[in-house]
Amino acid sequence: MKKLGFLMFLVVFLLAFPKVGDASSGSAKIFLDGEQLNLTSGVKVANVNNNILIPIRVVSENLGFKVDWEKSSQSVTVQNSNTTVKMVVGSNTAEIDGSQVSMNITPVLNGQTTLVPLRFVSSQMGMDVKWDNQMKAVFLSSSESMTDPGEATPSEPDPEVPGTPTDPNVPSVPGTPGTLATVDGISFSEDRLMISTSASVTPSVFKLSGPDRIVVDLPNTAFSESFGYEHTLNTQNSGELNVTGYPEVSQIRYALFSDSPSTVRVVINLTTAKNYTVSTENAGLIFVDLNATDSEPAPPIGSSGKKVVVIDAGHGGGQPGALSVTGKYEKTMNLSIAKKVEALLKNEKSIDVVMTRSDDSTMSLSDRTKLANNLKSDIFVSIHGNSNTSSTPNGTETYYTRETSIELANIIHKHLVKATGLKDRKVKPGNLHVTRETKMPAVLLEIGFLSNSSDESQLFNEDFQNRVAQGIVDGIKEYLKVQ
Repeated sequence: MKKLGFLMFLVVFLLAFPKVGDASSGSAKIFLDGEQLNLTSGVKVANVNNNILIPIRVVSENLGFKVDWEKSSQSVTVQNSNTTVKMVVGSNTAEIDGSQVSMNITPVLNGQTTLVPLRFVSSQMGMDVKWDNQMKAVFLSSSESMTDPGEATPSEPDPEVPGTPTDPNVPSVPGTPGTLATVDGISFSEDRLMISTSASVTPSVFKLSGPDRIVVDLPNTAFSESFGYEHTLNTQNSGELNVTGYPEVSQIRYALFSDSPSTVRVVINLTTAKNYTVSTENAGLIFVDLNATDSEPAPPIGSSGKKVVVIDAGHGGGQPGALSVTGKYEKTMNLSIAKKVEALLKNEKSIDVVMTRSDDSTMSLSDRTKLANNLKSDIFVSIHGNSNTSSTPNGTETYYTRETSIELANIIHKHLVKATGLKDRKVKPGNLHVTRETKMPAVLLEIGFLSNSSDESQLFNEDFQNRVAQGIVDGIKEYLKVQ
């Protein structure tokens, strides 16, 4: 699940436009709310290494956003009523409402035309973005017409992706031809493999020896276009999940194993034989739990009336987030605090805690919200560090989007400000994906400013993080009314 790190503009430009086969202009169609955009004559989109780039003219004329181009700094600013996105030609770092985030492809200057990544801009502006591989088309859904997270847009045919087997020792799985579901994401934490799919899928799971491994076959599935943005996927439609800290798991591989019927296969390579349980109780989520024993299978999440809390460590993997004044990554701080919160919540008998990520892995915003929604989580808490490169603000603030989240935001913020001892920047409304697309009370916590030297000196301090984690847990417990 590694993505490209920061690249110099010259390298990106040479990789993006070395020869005709790598960048095809005008080869992709764009649909907005089901209607194909009729682009102005001479305006073309480009497909660069499977990333759709569009001229900034398309953003203003067809998508209706305000666009400003600053020639001296080669920066593009895109605005709507809720969000401001600033990007710089050749830079993998964008600025979203003052906070820095990473992009997997940079804006480029092609002659007199500036091209920006369509998926990144559209998703930040609150649009749902999907790719149809068969039609070679991008489908955009505005917030007014958007379906629930994880649902397929009815007007979009499912892609049929050709592939090749990666493990000839394992037999093909039978399946019934028909509409393909897509595999949108794969993650591994707490000795539990999670596979996110666009629709309910019944997996075939079995063990093999020599070497020991667990095989998960997903009949009538293919990788979604978004999967390739978040995970390694080579030209043979296969890849490997980066897993560390689990000595009994040596490797996790995935591939489009068969195209007749189209079948995605995930293989967990083990250092020793392990038992497992499989859960498909939540439509669109498959869990293969390696914590099982012969006598005591792992109980399903949220069983026995327990409250389900999803803790989201912001960014991760190829999306490092903001860079602190001393060169530390936001993703590192987020994960450290999140894991401390997880450890404390595991001591609570009436709470089941689920992490969106437990290691330095990349996970899309939609996968984070889909996990919480499919689990029917009681609350969702996203942990972040703040940044502002134009000045040096400081302090702690908490964001929410929906009215149902205000109480949670106020309670957690009260405990969080007391724990940090930093300036109280209050509870604020914000149009953020993880607080907007979740169906339960959800908040995003900005612990402090990595761009402020005073805040930053504490954010990576162990004692400070322990206090913050305890404050978050105290707020969660007060809101859920658990002792």
